[in-house]
Amino acid sequence: MSGIVCAIRGGPKSRSTIAKAIALAREINHPLYLLYVVNLDSMSRSGGCQADLILQRMRQLGESVLLGAQEMATAQGIVAEHRVRRGNVGEEISGLCHELDAGYLVLGQPEAHKEDNVFTPARLARFADGVQKQTGARVIQPGDRLTREGGSDA
Repeated sequence: MSGIVCAIRGGPKSRSTIAKAIALAREINHPLYLLYVVNLDSMSRSGGCQADLILQRMRQLGESVLLGAQEMATAQGIVAEHRVRRGNVGEEISGLCHELDAGYLVLGQPEAHKEDNVFTPARLARFADGVQKQTGARVIQPGDRLTREGGSDA
């Protein structure tokens, strides 16, 4: 297994997630794959030009977020690629981990008080457990301490 997938949403809270992924990539010398998912679950099923325009703008936002994160990684000597995907957030994260045979998945901490988050803290914990079982990728979060072996001891 090789590679680190880092799923990010953007915004100031993503900085700690990106920093954790960069630190892990530096420590274990694995490539970093930055992922942004355009969440179709939040889109109206009505379709039409308005929905297409919104999806296009969301994809552009994702590209911008990922390019900034990629620049952060590159500035620290880390090989990083970025991917924007469209679909169910959990399925797309898990799917990329499968495709890359990722050894690690870095996920941010959801804000507990925001109802529109895809992941509540409880859902995120269940998701992380499922990804580890299905893909073998070890899930790391910003608060986890890294060990010399590249895992977390949290």
